[in-house]
Parts: sequence; structure tokens; C-alpha cells
Amino acid sequence: QVQLWESGGGWLQPGGSLRFSCEGPENICNTFDLSSWYRQAPGKQRDLVASIRGYDRTTYADSVKVRFTNSRDNTGNRMDQQMNSLKPEDTAVYYCFGGLFADGEMVYWGQGIQVTVSS
Repeated sequence: QVQLWESGGGWLQPGGSLRFSCEGPENICNTFDLSSWYRQAPGKQRDLVASIRGYDRTTYADSVKVRFTNSRDNTGNRMDQQMNSLKPEDTAVYYCFGGLFADGEMVYWGQGIQVTVSS
């Protein structure tokens, strides 16, 4: 398991927007069979927010559809999650994930970043 590096968290009032980034070594993000974002709210289990299978087959949890958008940087070095219309219930620690499964299994996790949405 190799760490990914996340940035972009912080505090924001309801209705605001944030962009998270998740970086990996070299161009590893271009190779992921599955890229995902998870979050864990205080006192709750970790939940899947969004996933990209391959390059463009993207799915979102019902709670974030329309409001959140995932993408990959053209350099292959970074994955981004744009979060709009943030709500207090979006408050959580967010984790990025990348998986390689073609020739065995390798998984990469970000360190987690705090997002707090409140007035």
C-alpha cells in the first residue's frame, strides 16, 4: 500500500465550494483501474462518495450527485474532486483511493483531509 497526497480541505459556509486534489508518484493516477473518494463523518463509518472506473465511467453517491464532480488532471499526476453547494452534512474527513488490479492488487490511499461546512 502506497500513500497518495491530498490537499484542498478546510472550512466553508453552507452553499460554498471546494476543490480537493489527490496526487500520486509519477503518473500513477493515469494507470488506476478504479479511482474513488470516500468520506467519514464524525461518529459514522467511512462511505463511498464517487468512483471512476478506467478513465471516464464515473458514479456518484446519491447524496452528492450534481453537486460533486470528479476528474483527472491531463498530466496524469492528480485527481480532483470539485464540491459545490456544500451542506453541513458534507462535514467529514475525505480520503482518495486508487486501485490497480490487472496483475494482482495494489491499492493507494490518501492521508485524509478535513472538510467542515458550517455557518
